[in-house]
Amino acid sequence: MITFQGGLAAATDWSQMGPKLIEELGTTLYMVGASLLIGGLLGLAMGLALYLTRRGNLFENAFVFNLLNVIVNFIRPIPFIIFITAMGPITQALTGTILGPKPAIVAMSVMTMMAFSRLVEQNLVSLDPGVIEASRAMGASRWRVIRTVIIPEALGPLILGFTFLFIGVVDMSAMAGAVGAGGLGDLALRWGYQRMNWEITFVTLLVIVAIVQAAQFLGNWLARRVMRR
Repeated sequence: MITFQGGLAAATDWSQMGPKLIEELGTTLYMVGASLLIGGLLGLAMGLALYLTRRGNLFENAFVFNLLNVIVNFIRPIPFIIFITAMGPITQALTGTILGPKPAIVAMSVMTMMAFSRLVEQNLVSLDPGVIEASRAMGASRWRVIRTVIIPEALGPLILGFTFLFIGVVDMSAMAGAVGAGGLGDLALRWGYQRMNWEITFVTLLVIVAIVQAAQFLGNWLARRVMRR
């Protein structure tokens, strides 16, 4: 058991805290995975829409572009710790509670969608318009250009952008732990910092760093494979 002597935590009993660490690791991976799946797919669609409806692009539409642009610019700069609390009424309505991983996933998915949509748009804007024009000149439909030119050409940078997004979502999951979502952030804050148990804090930190490093390695490897084709 963890006991306190003179305001400092005694040695950690890892027979007790080990299973707790594994449990909270699972909660973090659940929140991050679900948020990346939902927010990543929606963000990809939104980013494509932002790119395609820009002036001079395949589906030019000033109204749609400006509407999506305003939504992203409004939500994306909000600090996540404030955003997740402001989402309380919505998560309450959708999940029946504001505590636990499911309400956190709602807020994390929305913020992930906004962040990834901008990353997608920025990567697509850098594509050579001559490649797209050449495909159109050869008679390819707009949807075929999207499938066979735009997405394949941007796939490598998009994988790197998604890897960067993963790191940001892990960060969001840690902040979500501060408002009752559970996970490694909650473990480091409640069992580590608040109880002045620096051993738990640093072990949790090392686990998070290991997750991020593994994701970065995988993302870099996949991007290299794609860009060599």
